[in-house]
Amino acid sequence: MLFFQLQKEHTIPLYEQLYIGIKNTIINNQLVVGARLPSKRELAEFFSISQTTVELAYAQLMAEGYIISRPRIGYFVEEIDALPFRENVAAKIDFQQTSQQIEYEIDFSSAKIDEDAFPFTVWRKYAKDVLDTPFKHLLQTGERQGELALRIEIANYLHQSRGIKCNPEQIVIGSGTEQLLPMILKLLGNDVLLAFENPGYSPIPRHQLSQLAIPIAVDADGIVVEQLQKTNANAVYITPSHQFPTGAVLSANRRTQLLKWAAKSADRFIIEDDYDSEFRYIGKPIPALRGLDQNDRVIYLSTFTKSLMPSLRVAYFVLPPTLIKRYQEHFNYYSSTVPRFEQHILAKFMKDGHFAKHLNRMRKIYRKKHDKCIEIFSNHYPEITVSGDAAGTNILIAFPHEKSEQELQKIARQNSIYILPLSNYFLTEQHYPKRTFLLGFGHLLLHEIEQKIHKLMTIWDIPKNE
Repeated sequence: MLFFQLQKEHTIPLYEQLYIGIKNTIINNQLVVGARLPSKRELAEFFSISQTTVELAYAQLMAEGYIISRPRIGYFVEEIDALPFRENVAAKIDFQQTSQQIEYEIDFSSAKIDEDAFPFTVWRKYAKDVLDTPFKHLLQTGERQGELALRIEIANYLHQSRGIKCNPEQIVIGSGTEQLLPMILKLLGNDVLLAFENPGYSPIPRHQLSQLAIPIAVDADGIVVEQLQKTNANAVYITPSHQFPTGAVLSANRRTQLLKWAAKSADRFIIEDDYDSEFRYIGKPIPALRGLDQNDRVIYLSTFTKSLMPSLRVAYFVLPPTLIKRYQEHFNYYSSTVPRFEQHILAKFMKDGHFAKHLNRMRKIYRKKHDKCIEIFSNHYPEITVSGDAAGTNILIAFPHEKSEQELQKIARQNSIYILPLSNYFLTEQHYPKRTFLLGFGHLLLHEIEQKIHKLMTIWDIPKNE
């Protein structure tokens, strides 16, 4: 007989418990190949369960190839080699533990937004409108490049705010830059050699990027184009309007150099990630590189992560006209990865002017938080150098310290503070005389910023000027 028990009060159904028990017994060779299993009646009586429960368990075991039924004879253990896979039954995963994220008392993440400022009432109205029977056609598969209604609104927004003239046919919508960048690279061909800002943000996992990309240094004027010109790269991924994580803005001279570099060969392209361009606090808005491009060498990439919410998972790229036909040939099987309902909610939100209103409001909110951070460091911590403060929702703080960045980060975590060092974003190891960290302020409440910065400085033993 089988040496395991069923727990009748457990949330797992009895038939599933029986199936798992028999399967594990077979895998562990406690039942040899060809061994006859008890009949449904015998097993039902042994465990005091119904024969239907046994029948369901046996049916699942047969479907997966663990046992075989011989008419009017019984059920027998199948050949182990014929099994589709073998499990490591000793390994146990605590799903509750692995699914939980660490909650920090103070979170200086640069990726989070101000939750309280989101226009829930307006968004809810459009969501209710779209989730109604007049929109039942949205249950079907939509257009491959994304819903036309949303692509029209994106094209209008880019023309008005970023100086980019494009048609909806040039726009492709996807669920994030992590998904869209690999598509772009595939579109550019197998022989593409990608250059990448160092330090920089990567939609590609860091261990893969170090093998795929050529690192190009970044200074106060953005990516060093002269260094790019000395490589064999035929594509470069940049964040010119607000370089992440340094906050540098690509200078006018280097923009010209970069566009000239791309124009020298038909296979050269610039992938412009217009990161955080909506939130600028010093000077005039920086025009998009795509708007200056006269030779169709720039592929424009952007997202609604910061401007609306990270969980929306809507991003897009704008292809030069020369690449549209190639895209349609390479991705004729592609289906948009963004739900149609969410695309239409966003399209209506933009069409009625709420997106522009929201951006204007968030610029004011983030500017106040930005100015507060600058004020605190200026008044109380003069030895700390602040940079990358022209735009975005984070600043860079740099200071001399006897401890390494990793040690300082560990101290912060031990005190329930989340903050990342600049070194996390380098492709190649770099040595800086000062410890440098990204301090995000988007998620923080304005009246709590000062107290939270003081706490961070205290645990790092950085003296405060009164």
